[in-house]
Amino acid sequence: MKVKGRKFKIDLSPAQILVLGFLSVILIGSILLSLPIASNNGESVGFVNALFTATSAVCVTGLVVVNTLAHWTLFGQIVILILIQIGGLGFMTMATAIFILIGRKITLKERLIIQEALNEYTLSGMVRLIIRILIGTLIIEGVGALLLAIRFVPEYGLARGLFVSIFHSVSAFCNAGFDIIGGSSLTPYSGDLLVNFIIITLIILGGLGFTVWWDIIRAGKLKIENNLSMKRFFQKLTLHTKLVLSISATLITLGFVFFFIVEFNNPNTLGAMSLKDKLINALFQAVTPRTAGFNTFDLTELTDASKLMTIIQMFIGGSPAGTAGGIKTVTMGVLAVSVISVIRGHERTEIFNRTIPRDVIRRALAVLFISVSLVIGVTMILSLTETGDFMDIFFESISAFATVGLSLDVTSSLSFLGKIIIAITMFIGRLGPVTMALAFSLRGSKRKGQIKKPEEKVMVG
Repeated sequence: MKVKGRKFKIDLSPAQILVLGFLSVILIGSILLSLPIASNNGESVGFVNALFTATSAVCVTGLVVVNTLAHWTLFGQIVILILIQIGGLGFMTMATAIFILIGRKITLKERLIIQEALNEYTLSGMVRLIIRILIGTLIIEGVGALLLAIRFVPEYGLARGLFVSIFHSVSAFCNAGFDIIGGSSLTPYSGDLLVNFIIITLIILGGLGFTVWWDIIRAGKLKIENNLSMKRFFQKLTLHTKLVLSISATLITLGFVFFFIVEFNNPNTLGAMSLKDKLINALFQAVTPRTAGFNTFDLTELTDASKLMTIIQMFIGGSPAGTAGGIKTVTMGVLAVSVISVIRGHERTEIFNRTIPRDVIRRALAVLFISVSLVIGVTMILSLTETGDFMDIFFESISAFATVGLSLDVTSSLSFLGKIIIAITMFIGRLGPVTMALAFSLRGSKRKGQIKKPEEKVMVG
């Protein structure tokens, strides 16, 4: 557009483009899901319900206002599946894949957006990383679907069984939590070793983060070529990968032990199960709050202690540059190491013989503060607009922010305003609080390089 000989040019930051990209996908999904052809009863579900479902799918959350199997037709389920895949891999990952297929060159601006989306620190190898992510995702989801087909094809028939297998493989890997089994998630398969371990494996692989995969593969090649010990193999990994693996293993182990002990005699959860089933379901419950959203028993029957543990695990979530949500394992790890350093009187924050830069610690603090503030605000508003126990509403708020999808039967009874609030919370949680803050920031980083103001100490603690 020209006015008085000048062109208007909208210069959007990478964060703003990411936000607009995800919004566009959600809007298209909402329109498609609001069509009568998407509903089994032949009537539109309404734009707000369609918007909520599309947001939940793109933000790989899994909270639903209508039962996915009972309400949506095959067309509707396919739309949801596509939205989950786009949301799990990321808007720019899918856009880059299309550009590569049509032979379009990836510009510097687009590489910057990819860098922002994947939380990478360097621009080098962005396109190559995207290709690896796509190939790795297709392989993992494909293998997962084939293994699930062993159980689902005999039960549902060839065509439906394959679709059910593909749907749950994608949903699990993308940590979405959507299912087309029925009204009780994976409860019918609570004692099925095959289904449980495939879903658990897919959830963990998706939640580790794409960059961690390649780092493990890189270090694995070095181990094989140089016949390295496991200790040397671990030393070859980047600090990021070491933190992800150690924190993820710790959280899953602690969660497993906690749920197994606390729910062992609860007749409404693990109490009535055999020892084998108790072990399987305790492990599943330790993994699924890492933003997956599946459940194998009624979560409303959990003890308050287990509900609180689930909330903590949901809030931490998975790892950066993956399909999981939450504040991320590395964020929590960096803050924990920083606290330990302060207690020990160390000036620097060190772990695994490496020093964590101050700007990383500041970003972690920003993520934690914004996230806590958002969850508190959402919980306060929902406690005014919705009916229900505080614990249930708090659980719902954390689940939406961390894009988990677990619920204590609150989602289906949300008011109009409640649906909008939860949808916005899911959106912010998927993109990340810092990305959203940067997207709406008008000043950005323009103040860099200004004269440093005098320091003055204040009292804290």
